[in-house]
Amino acid sequence: MATNFSKELLVTPGKKVKLAKWDAEETLGWQKDRKMKASLDKAIERLDNLQYLLYAEHKRTLLIVLQGLDASGKDGTIRHVMSGVNPQGCTVMSFKKPSADEMSHDYLWRIHKAVPEYGNIGIFNRSLYEDVLVVRVHNMVPKDVWSRRYDQINKFEELLHDNNVKIVKFFLHISKDEQKKRFQQRIDDPDRRWKISESDFDERKFWDDYTDAYEAVLTKCSTDHAPWYIIPANKKWFRNLAVSHIVAETLEDMNMKFPLPTVDVKKLKWK
Repeated sequence: MATNFSKELLVTPGKKVKLAKWDAEETLGWQKDRKMKASLDKAIERLDNLQYLLYAEHKRTLLIVLQGLDASGKDGTIRHVMSGVNPQGCTVMSFKKPSADEMSHDYLWRIHKAVPEYGNIGIFNRSLYEDVLVVRVHNMVPKDVWSRRYDQINKFEELLHDNNVKIVKFFLHISKDEQKKRFQQRIDDPDRRWKISESDFDERKFWDDYTDAYEAVLTKCSTDHAPWYIIPANKKWFRNLAVSHIVAETLEDMNMKFPLPTVDVKKLKWK
């Protein structure tokens, strides 16, 4: 089955997003079968080869942004999709509540210093978007402050893009029922209970507010230089399939080339 995941799941820049129109159960006709597994394995193999090329070229970087409500599968996506890449060339940064030091700077300070160096793939588990999501939902700053941040974020991402940082952003879209199911699975499994916190249940009360906040982010901040993709994530296998293909397609579109050798190989002689 030939599926252009990048085209099918792209948030078209300038188009208003209503998440109710995006089915979290969608699989684009794929099923959890041998064919799907082969396609996923092939995409992960492509990622491995492309990461090697990215590292060898050493002129740019790929920044992957993962956002989603609690239990949407951010950790699982990182674990499965990036399973084939060299860990030496991949960094993961989780953005939680800002530290006292971070609070003493502008909200983008901790983000910019975490951008990976050229030749590497960087993954943000949550990101700068927390400052127009949780900050908005919980009224941590006035509306006239967070409402200006959409444009600031777009300009910041454009700055990165102009300096050879390719950005690809994924919103892992799950339903409210699926979130409840995953929370219950964690409660029922003694080996996974450690992942549950009171804040998970407290935040669930703000589901509609978070939906509004994410719709604003997806509408205002999907651009040609830093696109958003909405990944139907109720089915974990499809989430992994879609993200792996889009990351591979993004790297391929960068048209990377191996550098020339620094020595004349014809003059090298064995001793």
